[in-house]
Amino acid sequence: MNRDSNYDHHISIFSPQGRLYQMEYAFKAANTSSGLTGVAVRGANSAVVVTQKKVPDRLMDPDSITSVHSITPTIGALTTGLNADARAVIQRARYEASDFAYKYGYPIPVAQLARRIADIAQVYTQSASMRPLAVTTLLVGVDDESGPQVFKVDCAGHFLPFKATASGTKEQEATNFLEKRVDDMANYTKDETVRCAIMCLGSVLGSDFRGSEIEVAVVEGDKGRFTKLTEEEIEQQLEAIAELDD
Repeated sequence: MNRDSNYDHHISIFSPQGRLYQMEYAFKAANTSSGLTGVAVRGANSAVVVTQKKVPDRLMDPDSITSVHSITPTIGALTTGLNADARAVIQRARYEASDFAYKYGYPIPVAQLARRIADIAQVYTQSASMRPLAVTTLLVGVDDESGPQVFKVDCAGHFLPFKATASGTKEQEATNFLEKRVDDMANYTKDETVRCAIMCLGSVLGSDFRGSEIEVAVVEGDKGRFTKLTEEEIEQQLEAIAELDD
């Protein structure tokens, strides 16, 4: 038996090598359990999230399946990981945003919401009576001072702002794709930002897709609203990408 196998019984026990095995298991579940890859890209005046849309059962209503959620009119989230845990994170994020607006009289900044979600996630790592939520959350929103923002919050309570980032099954491959284009992203228009995110997802998955097979959401402008693109709008972007490749 592996010497370290006795150290994964509780989340609060460190191994002699300083590792928390249950947190490592949580990260693996967050990256692989949904089978999805999510991409977030920040442009000059917009931020975009893109992910696959997989309907597990043909009898299910496709409109009920989503990994992209609206938190406030100007903040949205993309989740990868366990669906039940993702629902809990989104519900708590909406509560925290509403509570902040009620207390202080103005909408919560996306950076503050990311910090709050991360703080709550970190609490779940401190007690053996809890388990971490196996979810990685990509937050996009518009800040009054900083403009469009992208934040990534993991299940250990770690959060950072990004110019572009990815999560899920093909996270590393997507990150490699984005790193090659990061110098140009600051000048991207809304359409260029959307196309970059879609091209990234298509590149790492190695396949073309229809408008019904992906989800795309955008937040744009100084006080822009978070909106999900329709299938027709996604098809238009896919056609524009195909023309660029010709």
